[in-house]
Amino acid sequence: MRDDLPLSVTHEVRDRCLCLHLQRAARAIGRRFDEALRPVDLTNGQYSILVSLNRPEAPRIGDVAYLLAMDRTTLTANLKPLERRGLLTVSPDPQDRRSRRLQLTDAGRDLLVQAVPLWRSTHDGVDRILHDKDGAVLRADLLALSFSQ
Repeated sequence: MRDDLPLSVTHEVRDRCLCLHLQRAARAIGRRFDEALRPVDLTNGQYSILVSLNRPEAPRIGDVAYLLAMDRTTLTANLKPLERRGLLTVSPDPQDRRSRRLQLTDAGRDLLVQAVPLWRSTHDGVDRILHDKDGAVLRADLLALSFSQ
């Protein structure tokens, strides 16, 4: 070991780094929800995309990207398999032909009807692990971090 980079730095990062802990937790919870949603052939990311489209008016791609904290290119790539499966449609915005809107199809809604109970059951299990049993404090803190830029 070098004197200017002692083991204590490694321990400090291990014990203090929110980025490390958030990434670890995100991967762990992502695996948990991926496993839960496997029976309906969805990943947790695909589920989030489909749920974000369950609204009265078809949202623009940029609005969904913002909500999911994804860049538009990544979102567009993630939409393609869902579109091929017939779970959503992508169409030009009638008011601005440069923009595209995303619409959940009936097949997408049918799949969500099957997926929501799996998500709820898994979420209930996650809530039981948390110190704050409904996750409200954690969600508030995560939202504060998400929009603090």
